[in-house]
Amino acid sequence: MRGAGFWQLGQSITRRLAQADKKSVARRCYATEADLKKTVLYDFHVAHGGKMVPFAGWSMPIQYKDSIMDSTLNCRANGSLFDVSHMCGLSLKGKDSISFLEKLVVADVAGLAPGTGTLTVFTNEKGGAIDDSVITKVTDDHIYLVVNAGCRDKDLAHIEEHMNAYKAKGGDVSWHIHDERSLLALQGPLAAPVLQHLTKEDLSKLYFGEFQILDINGARCFLTRTGYTGEDGFEISVPSENAVDLAKAILEKSEGKVRLTGLGARDSLRLEAGLCLYGNDMEQHITPVEAGLTWAIGKRRRAEGGFLGAEVILKQIADGPSIRRVGLFSPGPPARGHSEIQNEKGEPIGEVTSGGFSPCLKKNVAMGYVKSGNHKAGTKVKIVVRGKAYEGAVTKMPFVATKYYKPS
Repeated sequence: MRGAGFWQLGQSITRRLAQADKKSVARRCYATEADLKKTVLYDFHVAHGGKMVPFAGWSMPIQYKDSIMDSTLNCRANGSLFDVSHMCGLSLKGKDSISFLEKLVVADVAGLAPGTGTLTVFTNEKGGAIDDSVITKVTDDHIYLVVNAGCRDKDLAHIEEHMNAYKAKGGDVSWHIHDERSLLALQGPLAAPVLQHLTKEDLSKLYFGEFQILDINGARCFLTRTGYTGEDGFEISVPSENAVDLAKAILEKSEGKVRLTGLGARDSLRLEAGLCLYGNDMEQHITPVEAGLTWAIGKRRRAEGGFLGAEVILKQIADGPSIRRVGLFSPGPPARGHSEIQNEKGEPIGEVTSGGFSPCLKKNVAMGYVKSGNHKAGTKVKIVVRGKAYEGAVTKMPFVATKYYKPS
C-alpha cells in the first residue's frame, strides 16, 4: 500500500506539472538538455542528488534522494528549501506605478501599506485570469511582484503593451526585470528560526504578507513572508552571485532538518493547502470569482472597477458565478485533471483540475469546478476515473490547515 502510494503520488504530480505547462509541451518534447535554461543552483542540485526535469523551459529538480512523500512530510514537520529562480521577479517604479498596475490587476494596490503585499490576478478583457501573482507595495512609487515561470513571456508582453500605451499618455512608470537575482523559498516551522541565524533583523516582527529589504548572510535581499505550501515561510530574492552560499548556509544552520525539496513535493504541498496551480486550476477562461478568489478583489475595486474585465467580474460578484472551484474527497483512485464530476444521478456537473494522494492525510484529494448549486461542503458527487464512477464529496479547502504567521 505504501509503495502504491509513492507511485500514485509521483504519477499524479508529474501529470499535473505537465498539464500546467501544456502550452510549451510541444516545444519541450524536442528540447535537449542544452536547450533548457538553468538556474545558478543547477550544479548544486545535481551534486545533492536532484532529479532534473524540463519545466517551463528550465531544467528543475522534481525531487532529490528522498521520496516526494517524505519531502512533503518533512516540510510540514521541519522545513524545505526550494529553488524557484525560474519564476520572474520585477519592479515597477514611478509616481504612477500604482495607478498603472491597478488597470491590470484586481487588487487594491493603493490601499496596501508600504511593506505589505497580497495575492492578485492579472485579468483579460473577458475577466479571465492571465496569471496570478504576489505583489508588494515597497513604497508609494515602487511595486515588486513575482509572476509564474510558465507565464513569463505572455505576462511581460501584456504588461509592456499596456505600459507603453500608458506612458504615451504621459504616465510616469518604468520597470526592471530582476534577471540578476535568484529566488529561494524557505518553508516550514523551522523557516523563521533558521533564517534568523543569518540576519540581524528581528523576523518575529515580519508577518505574513509583509516585505523587507535587508541583509541575509551578507547579501542584500528582498524578503517576503509568504509561500506556496500553506506553511509559515519566506521567499528570498537574492543576488545570483550569492544564491549558492545562501542555500548552503540555510541547510547548515538547520543541522540537516531543512532539506532541499523539488517541484514534486511543492505541488503536493500546494494541493493540500488548496492553492491554485496556473494552467490547471486557473486559466484564461476562468475568472477570479469562479476560482474562489473574490477575497483578493479589494472592496474599493469592487465599487470602482477600472481593471480589465471588471464588468464581467463585478456582475459575477453581484449575481454569483455559474461555476465554482471546490475541494473534493474520494475513496476511489486518485482523480486526474479533466476527470468528470457527476451529481448523484450521474449527470455531468464539472471536472477535476488537480488531484492526487495527500501524504499528510493519507488519502486522495482533488479540486475542480462544478456548476453552482453543487458547490456546498458535504454535497455528494461521483468522480469518473478511467471510465468508472466513484463516490465522492465536496469539502472545504484547505485540506491541511494553513500555518501562516499572523499577529495574534
